[in-house]
Amino acid sequence: MTRSAYLIYNPSAGQGNPDLELKLITTLLSPKFDLHVEKTTEEVSADQLAHQALEKGFKTVIAAGGDGTISATAGVLINSQVAFGILPCGTANALATTLGIPPSVEEACQTIIAGHTRIIDTALCNGKPMLLLAGVGFEADTIEGTDKQAKKNFGMLAYIFSGLKQLREFEQFETAIETDEKVINITATAVTVANAAPATSILAQGPSKVIFDDGLLDVTIVAPVNRASAVTASYHLLQTALQNEEAQRDDIGYLRTKWVKISTDPVQNVVVDGEVIGQTSIEIKCVPHSLIIFVPATRNDSPVEKLDNLPKSQIQAKTEER
Repeated sequence: MTRSAYLIYNPSAGQGNPDLELKLITTLLSPKFDLHVEKTTEEVSADQLAHQALEKGFKTVIAAGGDGTISATAGVLINSQVAFGILPCGTANALATTLGIPPSVEEACQTIIAGHTRIIDTALCNGKPMLLLAGVGFEADTIEGTDKQAKKNFGMLAYIFSGLKQLREFEQFETAIETDEKVINITATAVTVANAAPATSILAQGPSKVIFDDGLLDVTIVAPVNRASAVTASYHLLQTALQNEEAQRDDIGYLRTKWVKISTDPVQNVVVDGEVIGQTSIEIKCVPHSLIIFVPATRNDSPVEKLDNLPKSQIQAKTEER
């Protein structure tokens, strides 16, 4: 029996030929699905199309595009019991990479056809859906400073160029990080709260792995004392992420929590799932086991925490209920 599926395609994503790409996708999926195809436009967004899919009663929704398209679609599907298929057609494809979804359209389509699903966590940042991560400080400034045309021309290199510029400027800020159990006051250059993150999102890589289905958020605090320390801390995070090890430097801390509130002085830019959404403060809450996604594999992880090493930090235990 042929299944029905609603395909949301962003023709502006990535660097390939959108007509040929969409033809390939429909050729691969149509034998297995009764496929309804809609394209995003300047007037019609991915989340609007996802709402239409739910209203029409589709039980499978597939999004083909970059992280923005994927996140916008998935945000509508939270707690919907609809199975979500991801076809990574963008520049970074961070969520697909995190979940082990193959980077090629052909293999990603086969993952959906195979029908193996996994239920992952999502999160809400100031009440808005978050699949990947929220970055405060360095990461948000890097995203904001990345030119759209540069992304089309250079892909991921555009983010690296922007990041190098931000490292040269090296700005610190005072931050208060509040969880259900503690309050951390520290001078930092970056705070990242991740629900899911690939190894390339290095500022989220304090723990050995960011676990996307444990009901917890992974918070990484980067607190170097100068520009040189910031460079070496970033390189250390990249190394440990690629080796699947937790960070060991004294200017990097991390913890896991169900809920976190971050305020800063001065206010800092905030990026959520690759898009700058405003400035601090932010409040993020995990929404456990809330999104069904087609994936090729499973894995097991264990949580860790490391905070006592952070320089000049103040950590206070909380006794009252939030």
